[in-house]
Amino acid sequence: MTDLNKKIKELVNDNDVCLFMKGTPDMPQCGFSLTVSNILKYLKVNFKAINVLEDENLRQGIKDFSDWPTIPQLYVKGEFIGGCDIVKELFDKGELKSIFEKKKLL
Repeated sequence: MTDLNKKIKELVNDNDVCLFMKGTPDMPQCGFSLTVSNILKYLKVNFKAINVLEDENLRQGIKDFSDWPTIPQLYVKGEFIGGCDIVKELFDKGELKSIFEKKKLL
């Protein structure tokens, strides 16, 4: 395991809800990151946001780690949930809230 993969694994495992995004929750740098961040804020979920724009290696590394081609990426209790479209769909169906409730995060 590379140092970068180890760092990503630690971020994912050390934070109950971890969002790899472009920008920050207060200043997202893309609409998709804004959407996911706003969904988490709306649900009042505490989350760790990692700005992938600060580190090009991390930006590519998270895509390799998850085998998912886009950012943002949401992890809950170490489990990859998905990107913007999946998170939005889960939210619209009420399933995202259920995930957080089952994992005792709400």
